[in-house]
Amino acid sequence: APLALVIAPTRELAFQVMRELSWLYAGAGATVISCVGGMDMRDERRALERGAHIVVATPGRLRDHIQRNSIDLSDIRAVVLDEADEMLDLGFREDLEFILGEAPETRRTLMFSATVPPAIAKMAGQFQKDARRLSVSAGAGQHSDIEYQALNVAQQDAENAIINLLRYHDAQNAIVFANTRAAVARLTARFSNRGFSVVSLSGELSQTERTHALQAMRDGRARVCVATDVAARGIDLPNLELVIHAELPSNAEGLLHRSGRTGRAGRKGISALIVPPKIRGKAERLLKWAKISAEWGVPPSADEILARDEERLLGDEVWDQEPNKTEQAFAAKLLDLHSPERIAAAYLRLYRARQSAPEDLSSPDAKPERRDRPAFGPSTWVALSTGRNDRAEPRWILPLLCRSGDISKDDIGAIRIQPTETFVEISNASIEGFLAAVGPTMKLEDKITLRKLEGTPDAARQPRSDAGSDRKPGPRPDRKPPRAAAPEAPAWTPPLDAIAQGDLPEPKPRRRDADAGPRPKPRPADASGDRPKPRFGKPDGKSGDKPAGRFGKPDGRSGDKPEGKFGKPAGKFGKPGDKPAGKFG
Repeated sequence: APLALVIAPTRELAFQVMRELSWLYAGAGATVISCVGGMDMRDERRALERGAHIVVATPGRLRDHIQRNSIDLSDIRAVVLDEADEMLDLGFREDLEFILGEAPETRRTLMFSATVPPAIAKMAGQFQKDARRLSVSAGAGQHSDIEYQALNVAQQDAENAIINLLRYHDAQNAIVFANTRAAVARLTARFSNRGFSVVSLSGELSQTERTHALQAMRDGRARVCVATDVAARGIDLPNLELVIHAELPSNAEGLLHRSGRTGRAGRKGISALIVPPKIRGKAERLLKWAKISAEWGVPPSADEILARDEERLLGDEVWDQEPNKTEQAFAAKLLDLHSPERIAAAYLRLYRARQSAPEDLSSPDAKPERRDRPAFGPSTWVALSTGRNDRAEPRWILPLLCRSGDISKDDIGAIRIQPTETFVEISNASIEGFLAAVGPTMKLEDKITLRKLEGTPDAARQPRSDAGSDRKPGPRPDRKPPRAAAPEAPAWTPPLDAIAQGDLPEPKPRRRDADAGPRPKPRPADASGDRPKPRFGKPDGKSGDKPAGRFGKPDGRSGDKPEGKFGKPAGKFGKPGDKPAGKFG
């Protein structure tokens, strides 16, 4: 049974830890094996059956082995969580809690993390006993071996600035960070087309592809790696000199983890942030939260890169080496054919030809230039048998014409959509080939017919006359007319005979406006000595009647009707003899 477990968030980090532990414990004869996702589980099970002193694993695969009883944790003396904060960020909390719950309680638990968020502190309190926090940072200052640069670039020059950075520093190993797989794929294709030896690391790659990519970086076959945060977590490239943030990380911890790929073991490194104008505020906040002081500037220009090429060329060690006889004979032949100046110039051109040409960058404050479309030139108009009534739109008419007529979008000018047909402008240089490709039937896809026009159609100058100024004002015909306001109820007037006899019924209280002031107090008891009726029509509980139902509803058996909501008389308009008031009076 193993004596120690080392848990890492990624496969690359697990393999790296396994190599280091194998070298460290080689003299003691310890056996170190790995259990990581993407590898054959049967081979791992056989290795566990043969026995191992230390198991280095990723959380998901280790939990699978525990649930399948492939590994015995009864003798575990120590559990090490490497990059513990990253494992929590990747959603391995449940797996870690399960693994730590299966390990003996007498074990030692060690957690290594670049940052200590609250989740790490909570887990330490749950699974560690008498734990102590040890900080090995350099204090309040930032990493002294990492030079941080924040480079202002124009919005359209972000990728060109990365190319100039790679050319200027000419690092033995460089890593470019992006936030998405799509960005990784786009940058990898762009750098490869520019002549850089580049590999990529993202979550969609298989374990074999990831291993080959890292090996290419280590043995020099590739010098640039484009990666996402998760894929590059924990990788250790011994000669990594340059880290470029093509896209800013989401938090300060991500910035520190990215930058921590360089400046290791006493070697110097550069961490450069590409900062277009739109995200300058975010970059400043990230640097502030990470307590990093960066040097603000601009990417190297094309002239600076060419001057740096000359410095590297003149400082190359090849000039200090003595030529052999074969090289001396060839040098003499060159001097017989050409002057020393021509030979030196040709050597410089050959040297630069092996490098990617630098990019001319705009000022960081420059806005993208708006390209005005040149005049279309002589053209011929054609008409299509589809229009606005058939939901015709340029976004599908344009590709339809390109497919059917074997032309490009540059051969098509204006598109004027009318109610029943569409007029299209086609250059004279392409009209003959267009009509020949369509064929004598003059039919396109979806039963759309085509006819050639003589001259310019009148509607071409009025593209939406039927929907513009000719439309009469008024409501849309498909909309219902507005609902008429309900007529107000006429004021109630008592009959004349009641006025003469002085027997006037109690008038109905009118609805008060919101700003009419406080509501008047309840009416006092009438002459019969009865108590005033409750506000919501509830009985006073002293009579033999059944109490009123919910919200003052009467029970239907009492002869008196309780008043409705807000003291209104019961029934519609408060007329006598109406039905009892409904819900809410």
